[in-house]
Amino acid sequence: MKIGVIGLGLIGGSFALAAKKFNIGASLYGQDNNPKHMEEALNLRIIDHPLEVDNYASMDVILMAIPVDACLTLVLSLLDQINDNALLLDVGSTKSAICKHIELHPKRNQFLATHPIAGTEFSGPSAAFAELFVEQAQILCETSKTRPDLLEWAVQWFRNMNMEIHEMDAEAHDKHIAYVSHLSHISSFMLGKTVIEKEKDERAIFKMAGSGFASTVRLAKSSPDMWIPIFKQNKENILEVLKEYISNLEHFERLLESDDFDQLFKQLKNTNTIKTILAGINEKNITK
Repeated sequence: MKIGVIGLGLIGGSFALAAKKFNIGASLYGQDNNPKHMEEALNLRIIDHPLEVDNYASMDVILMAIPVDACLTLVLSLLDQINDNALLLDVGSTKSAICKHIELHPKRNQFLATHPIAGTEFSGPSAAFAELFVEQAQILCETSKTRPDLLEWAVQWFRNMNMEIHEMDAEAHDKHIAYVSHLSHISSFMLGKTVIEKEKDERAIFKMAGSGFASTVRLAKSSPDMWIPIFKQNKENILEVLKEYISNLEHFERLLESDDFDQLFKQLKNTNTIKTILAGINEKNITK
């Protein structure tokens, strides 16, 4: 089996390594616009061969692990070039735009929209590892539009990787992911921006920063090249979420200004219930 990966960063590189681990006999081909990433991926044996345009038609599977705007630019051309039994996947954080973009293509049934809920703040081929997706959620959108035999192969691959598979409507995915992922990144970026602008003495920041600050601002290390296209594609959902978030921050500010600490305590206590929710999710992941 020949598997091509376009984009050899954390996600693409980890999928390549996972493909080697869970698909015995698979040959991995890779492509990246960054020559250093290509060299690194070959040296680290993440891929076996460079993926050239002339190779597209010979691939059994091609996975796009590139920014979501780049996916929109490339996807139709890839569908034109793949053979009649190949599967094309994307792993982007937005799903509505790409699903709408390809809905009328003759090879629409050879495409599967996926979103693995996994990652770290690190990037590049050296950050990749085969176990990144173990016990992590894999969201599949519009599965009824993917050819059954290709869908069955993909699902089995994800299960071999010990991923937890969920099916979801593309628009619902984008709405929910705005709350649980996109807002988290915005909060982290803005917290980092606020602290940097307010606290000019960088040494003081690092001396006083505890684990809480470090974990909260961790996502601010993420690449703007990846996140700006996501914010652009999911703009409407993100604006809706931001209005709610800002409203809660302003309410917190009013309670603090009025010394209403009893009400603040009640709100924080109510929010503590998230511990139970998250504990239930973690327990499910451990015991499933």
